[in-house]
Amino acid sequence: MSAIKSAIALFVFVCLAAFARNEPQDTEIIFEPYQFEANDGTAVDAERGVFKVPENRANPDARLIELHFVRFKSTSDNPGAPIVYLAGGPGGSGVGTARGRRFPLFMAMREFGDVIAFDQRGTGWSNAIPHCETKHTFPLDEPLSMEKSIPILRAASAECAEFWNREGIDLAGYNTMENARDIDSLRQALGVEKITLWGISYGSHLAFAALKAMPGKIDRIVLAGIEGLDATVKLPAHTDHYFARLQTAINADSGSAAAYPDLAGLMRRVHARLDAEPLEITFTDRSGESVTMTIGKTEMQMIASFSIADPASAARLPAIYAMAEAGDVSRVAPVIYQNLRRDPVSFRGMPEAMDIMSGISDDRLTVVRKQSQTSLLGDVLNFPMPHLMGAFGLKDLGDGFRMPVKTDVPTLVLTGTLDGRTYPEGAAEALQGFSNVSRVIIENGGHNVFMQAPEITDIILRFMRGESVPEFVMLERPVFPY
Repeated sequence: MSAIKSAIALFVFVCLAAFARNEPQDTEIIFEPYQFEANDGTAVDAERGVFKVPENRANPDARLIELHFVRFKSTSDNPGAPIVYLAGGPGGSGVGTARGRRFPLFMAMREFGDVIAFDQRGTGWSNAIPHCETKHTFPLDEPLSMEKSIPILRAASAECAEFWNREGIDLAGYNTMENARDIDSLRQALGVEKITLWGISYGSHLAFAALKAMPGKIDRIVLAGIEGLDATVKLPAHTDHYFARLQTAINADSGSAAAYPDLAGLMRRVHARLDAEPLEITFTDRSGESVTMTIGKTEMQMIASFSIADPASAARLPAIYAMAEAGDVSRVAPVIYQNLRRDPVSFRGMPEAMDIMSGISDDRLTVVRKQSQTSLLGDVLNFPMPHLMGAFGLKDLGDGFRMPVKTDVPTLVLTGTLDGRTYPEGAAEALQGFSNVSRVIIENGGHNVFMQAPEITDIILRFMRGESVPEFVMLERPVFPY
């Protein structure tokens, strides 16, 4: 994009953002005592809070929706800025995350301020969008392909757009800038000058948008699994770089190196064979029913996409491909059936809308399309993006939204070398405008890195105390079955 086009895009974006701020200034939070119970049975006294915001601030007649959160009071006698957790997805629940494996970290962060597990609009307790199940299905008797799948998805999206319109849902309000303004509304309702943001994956994407939506109101930031504002659609070349790093991890053990000397070559052989001759398989599903289904190249690429977020699941991938090369796709079929083919196509609303409206720049889309032609996973890792752009009648937020963030807010970024969803290269691009960033490269770290090792918690707490943190951490290499 030229400098003139960039300036125009930014000007239009800022004007639209200012025009959209029609929110009442008397936003009030209603608190009630809440006994919070984590999944491990641990209970802690907390507060449940709820406040209301417009569903779409660009619409003067927008209905009000409720946003919910849980607040864990600080253990400090002199607490700092409240810490707001931003879940990934999009579509993850902050409250749900607090109940899981990250619960100890939520508790540890109370040393620095109140910790808020926030359910973003359209998620968890804050979800006012009814689930939409359509009449459209993916066939079982032929392999999946982008050419046949995308028309099915777009037809299903049109059906859901009509359904949500009848239900009074303004889906256009479920975009990342509205989400970011919700965070500022929460800050104002709490009556605090600044907040600290703590997020992962889409939560980092949202944090970047919040830096634009509420300048000067963010105290510190802790992020992992970086997704920049123009990185909703990942570059296929970065995925290939990931597999090269995975091969390095394989090569560190003589047994796995001998079994899988060239994982990328193995994957390409399997893809080519299944593309030419798909395999039919009969298996028993979870309900005990017999299912016959055809598996092709796209299904294998989807299995790889499902598997590579974290090292533990990625370590099983070479064996799955070795089985497929021998004609055995019994590990593949049930997963594809359960996640994609068993039920009619359905949508939740918020996740799809957030991704579509964050969108992708024309320049990046050109690169993605070119790289997809030769990369290991093609454009399957991003499925169904970017093919759903414009679906549900939604328009993206434009290049002004996607322009890089510039900030001097103290920021900690944790980047796993074996994160197969958001990549080190993408993090480097997104952070170019951060002048006060502490970036920690975690060798063998995955996407969900926060609780992968005790060292990670220690690094986060050190950063929050204002102490120095290491630039590099080595975690245990994953074990590859063979």
